[in-house]
Amino acid sequence: MVKDYKTIDLFGKLLFETIILKPPYKKPNLMSNEACFLYIIKGEYNSISETKRLRVEAEESLLMKCGNYICDMRTSKASETYQALAVHFYPDILMKIYENKLPEFLTQQLPLDVGMSKLNSNILIQKYIEDILFYFKNPELVSDEILILKLKEIILLLNQTKNASTIRSILSNLFNPTLHSFKEIVTAHYYENISLEELAVLNNQSLSTFKREFKKIYKSPPAAYLREKKLEKSIKLLMSTDLRTTDIAYECGFTNVSHFSKTFKNKYGISPTVYKMTHLDKTLN
Repeated sequence: MVKDYKTIDLFGKLLFETIILKPPYKKPNLMSNEACFLYIIKGEYNSISETKRLRVEAEESLLMKCGNYICDMRTSKASETYQALAVHFYPDILMKIYENKLPEFLTQQLPLDVGMSKLNSNILIQKYIEDILFYFKNPELVSDEILILKLKEIILLLNQTKNASTIRSILSNLFNPTLHSFKEIVTAHYYENISLEELAVLNNQSLSTFKREFKKIYKSPPAAYLREKKLEKSIKLLMSTDLRTTDIAYECGFTNVSHFSKTFKNKYGISPTVYKMTHLDKTLN
């Protein structure tokens, strides 16, 4: 449930947004021609991209280039509330504020292995967030000139972070989509607790199109195929590790241990615990 939501625009586009809500709250975030810097103030955030998942805690931040994402907002041990602030980047806005002369680090097209990267707590970024929150509380003080300065400031701060090499790679590819195949995206999330609707979003498809494409490629309905993949991994973990059933359920992407146990028993006729007791020793011996 959203408790508070505020935005600040620049040249007709969303620049800053801040939100306070009561988790859990999950939504798709499609950024075909924009990028985003996100700072978590309270709670936790899971960012799911086409091929990656990152967990971001309070006082940490995340830089995401253009792409398809699922936003998963959660509580934390320290807070039952989620609060975050986001800065949005658009190619036309950056060209305008830099008068068509972008800084070199935004244009040099460095090699890119990841589309998003987490930033650890940084006193300069924390101070920056405090400044933006001040403008949200005092909107009468906001002007285009101030917003342009603050936009340039965050870009410079990002370019000077401790993991600057990764951040620079993302900054130099902010608006260059990374093309992933259907199979790459599906394979990356075999063992995630992720819905078919969310996989469809990551593939930039409707659910019906995703299901048709999946069956065409894998010769099986997606729900059945992904369930089998999770069960295959669970068998390996039960036979070769001393992980608890709860941990194995999590590792394989089941909703919870009850769902895992029920699915496993429907397939193999016995519970995961009994299977482990009868197979682990044999494997170790």
